Amino acid sequence: MIYQTYQPRSPLSQFVEFLWYWEGDKSPSRSCLLPIGSMELVIDLHEDEIPLFDLYSKTQCGSTKGARICGVHSKGFIIAKDQNCSVMGAHFKPGGSAAFFTIPGGELHNQIISLEELWQGSATELRGRLLEKPTTETRFLVLEQFLLSFMQPLAYHPVVDFALREFERLPTSPVSTVTSQIGFSTRHFNQLFRDRVGLTPKLYCRVRRLQRVLCLIKGKKQIDWLDISLTCGYFDQSHLIHDFRTFANCTPTEYVAKRGFHPCHVELSN
Repeated sequence: MIYQTYQPRSPLSQFVEFLWYWEGDKSPSRSCLLPIGSMELVIDLHEDEIPLFDLYSKTQCGSTKGARICGVHSKGFIIAKDQNCSVMGAHFKPGGSAAFFTIPGGELHNQIISLEELWQGSATELRGRLLEKPTTETRFLVLEQFLLSFMQPLAYHPVVDFALREFERLPTSPVSTVTSQIGFSTRHFNQLFRDRVGLTPKLYCRVRRLQRVLCLIKGKKQIDWLDISLTCGYFDQSHLIHDFRTFANCTPTEYVAKRGFHPCHVELSN
């Protein structure tokens, strides 16, 4: 398996965390990708069709074209992998996708759609250009330049950026600690935040809290779950278990037994 990342240059780096490339796997398998709190652009360079799966029955329930957008999720979704995988993409920063797509982020909550629906004609062009390039490095440059060409001035309120910064700075504080400083009604701010980021502030902070847990336990086999719970701002261990069941569809111990090469991947039995 090959996994590479590329740090984009400014001004793209304001909105995109990194570009990535992933190739091959040991054997055909499926994984559940856990919520991350931001959107993802995915381009399959091997097949121009990507299957969609129902999270609970694990059966295929449709497909998208080879270039697709994964909206911000508050539940996991399934991807299929095999030895011929050749996939690349862009990992947007929270709310960063708004610089490239006019659709409000909330409309893509828990949705995966073909990029063609948002960039008519250009999605096919992008995939074609990437296939023309012989190396991962040149493909990263093509994707970087393509994203730059689609960047547009953000029509957003600065309170959303303020809230995103404060949520990261005060990860264990109640959401109200930040929102009380904004001066907007809860309803109005929630709508501004959801349009930009894709989730309400409370749901976003819950997803990011789970991400902090995954980061702290990465690579560990012996884990003090009570300590992790309190460190990450959960009331107790049962609160942590509840969020794992909600977002990962498994318990913390089941997650540790099945986690993949990336903290957000849970391997599924075939």
